[in-house]
Amino acid sequence: MADLNKQKFICIDCETTGLDAKQDRIIEVAVMCFDSNQIFDQMETLINPECIIPETSIAIHHITPDMVKDKPTIAQILPEILKLIGNHIIVGHGVGFDIDILAIAAERHGIPCKIRQNPFLDTLRMARLYGESPINSLEHLRKHFNIPLEGAHRAMSDVIVNKEVFKCLAKNFKTSEQIFEALSRPILMATMPLGKHKGRSLKDIPLQYLQWIVHKDFDQDLLYSVRSELKRRKKGNLFNQAGNPFLNL
Repeated sequence: MADLNKQKFICIDCETTGLDAKQDRIIEVAVMCFDSNQIFDQMETLINPECIIPETSIAIHHITPDMVKDKPTIAQILPEILKLIGNHIIVGHGVGFDIDILAIAAERHGIPCKIRQNPFLDTLRMARLYGESPINSLEHLRKHFNIPLEGAHRAMSDVIVNKEVFKCLAKNFKTSEQIFEALSRPILMATMPLGKHKGRSLKDIPLQYLQWIVHKDFDQDLLYSVRSELKRRKKGNLFNQAGNPFLNL
């Protein structure tokens, strides 16, 4: 087992036209190869998505059509990105999306790509496992760990912050294998991470909403946590109470 402090990782972040990996396009990508002590290589580039950038996306990352119109396309830059990534362990916040959108872009342009075979560590799930930050967004984790601000919400600034967040979250582990083992099981969350009840304790969320969530395609941690809460209520005979708030009046 490799010492975590001596192991190389790749941190990636993509800014995109939207959140649908199959339909949306990459407009900026940042990649960094690092270990606990140094940065070995990095690259960042704006990308011409060859499509419209929605105003809703521009409001988030502030990347405008004028900024990307003369930049390389993903087909031109992707082989270099994939070469840098190699077969290293990939780190990122909600990194499954970044991996998917890069892999789909490679498929779209017939570029050989094995990125889906790379092991990866999602710092969002690591933060849930850590459990001491009330909100697990990258920005809140940055503040929680007193990591300096790196500027606007852009790919490389997010990678720099994400690298430092990863180091903080990995401090209690000696090897990457230990992290993979810890993340191999669903993580029990205490609060709702999304939707209209975001930030509320699962114990305080209406029964009907939990029953709706459990039949949707959410991530394994949320589904496990909601199912656990539903079992708790059923065991405590709380289903009728939750369904009829006037029962005991």
